[in-house]
Amino acid sequence: MGEFKEFLNHKIFGIVSDAAEEMGVRAFVIGGYVRDCFLQRPNKDIDIVVEGSGIDLAQCVARYIEKQECLGSKQKCYKENVSEPRVPETDAERDGEAKKGENGAHRVHVSVFKNFGTAMLKYHGMEVEFVGARKESYRRESRKPIVEDGTLREDQLRRDFTINAMAFSLQKEDFGALVDPFGGIRDLAAGIIRTPLDPDTTYSDDPLRMIRAIRFATKLSTPDHRFTIVPESLDSIRRNRGRLEILSKERIVEELNKILVTANPSMGFYLLDETGLLELILPQLTALKGVESVEGHGHKDNFAHTLQVVDNVAALEDEAIAQGRLQDYLPDGNGGTFALPRTEPNVWLRWAALLHDVGKAATKRFDPVVGWTFHGHEVVGGRMVPKIFKALKMPLNEKMEYVKKLVELHLRPIALVTEEVTDSAVRRLLFEAGDDIDDLMLLCHGDITSKNPRKVERLHANFELVSRKLVEVEAKDAVRNFKNPINGEYVMQVFGIPPCSTIGVLKEYVKNAILDGEIPNEFEAADALMRQKAAEIGLVPVG
Repeated sequence: MGEFKEFLNHKIFGIVSDAAEEMGVRAFVIGGYVRDCFLQRPNKDIDIVVEGSGIDLAQCVARYIEKQECLGSKQKCYKENVSEPRVPETDAERDGEAKKGENGAHRVHVSVFKNFGTAMLKYHGMEVEFVGARKESYRRESRKPIVEDGTLREDQLRRDFTINAMAFSLQKEDFGALVDPFGGIRDLAAGIIRTPLDPDTTYSDDPLRMIRAIRFATKLSTPDHRFTIVPESLDSIRRNRGRLEILSKERIVEELNKILVTANPSMGFYLLDETGLLELILPQLTALKGVESVEGHGHKDNFAHTLQVVDNVAALEDEAIAQGRLQDYLPDGNGGTFALPRTEPNVWLRWAALLHDVGKAATKRFDPVVGWTFHGHEVVGGRMVPKIFKALKMPLNEKMEYVKKLVELHLRPIALVTEEVTDSAVRRLLFEAGDDIDDLMLLCHGDITSKNPRKVERLHANFELVSRKLVEVEAKDAVRNFKNPINGEYVMQVFGIPPCSTIGVLKEYVKNAILDGEIPNEFEAADALMRQKAAEIGLVPVG
């Protein structure tokens, strides 16, 4: 086997090697870090497997780091083939690294998870997890294995896929040697997702691996190097799909989220559908499949359309992030928000794209005059979102409300372009979307999937018109986070009345007047209009 010392040029590997030698144990780098080295993908997560106690090795490594830090950063490296240590540059890098105590000694924080026999520490930008080599056996009713101490070979056998079972040796005598008993490097080159054991055993033991196989195929694929799941593994997933029943909804959603934030999420969802998993997880989505024709009138396949929209949104969001055009809004503690540049994909935007047409199956109707219609699908879809989130045990908080809002509003921007774009209509859209207007516009942009080039060109032109109008109206009227200048307490104070429906009538009247552009979004104008309306219904100010 060849040596790959060039992949182990971070100082932590030399330190682990020295610590393992002192303890008299064998240690290896395994899993995703090894895989990503060959794929030339950055990875700051390092998994160390040791034929012994992972916790003990982590603590020994921490002592080595503490000793090194006390000697100063200019000391000679532990190994000649690794680089000099550098000073951490960011707060994230400094978090969890060697810290100076009251006595001047440097301490390294080791997080120990005794229930799992693992430990973790951070060092110079890397997150390093230690675990003892183990072998596993499973019971039919549970994906939680019975764990015993084992060898590297036994540990590799329990891995999910051959490309995740490769290891680099950290022993002095063969530092950097690749240990690849199942041909993982061959499968990487061929773009193959394959299990080390018989796939029926792998997937039946831990059915989450079925979704992980699809996730890895989706995540690792590029335009130049597509990954596929071998046919026997796909067949096994179909046979074992019923085993999903032993999984928690939370673990399933975690994998779905990882698929959604890839560059090409549709690939994962097509595979989920092909293997029969999607129908068990999201039957509301598979209900969109198919095209029905009556009297020569057909409609598009709403399932295929949905997945195209998800891909479009992924591409548009990635581009906008790269250009610094998207922001995330966080609570400021005073009832308002503050903005931060978005640096990572918003998985909830991807969920909104996935569910934006989920109401079409329930609203599909055939009209002899106009053909197929889906009137009100955005409203029905919005009502379905909380039910879907609850069934999948997803958060029922502001994240769910965000998805629900985008589903309900996703037709509004496009509807604006069919007629003259009025300031009033734009104000109401800004009012209802609030800080989520940019994500809504991105979703609507991604929803343009017509195969008619002239129609697409026209829609894009109109879409840009709406986008410019949004900017103009927001700059003039500031209604993105509109708050009514007139509140209930003020109404009760002015007219000396208790809580009642009349207060809501007056507030709604003022709000509509502002949104319709009849009065400016200012207290004085709002107060005058409120008093005018109150006089019409017989209210007189007190005092």
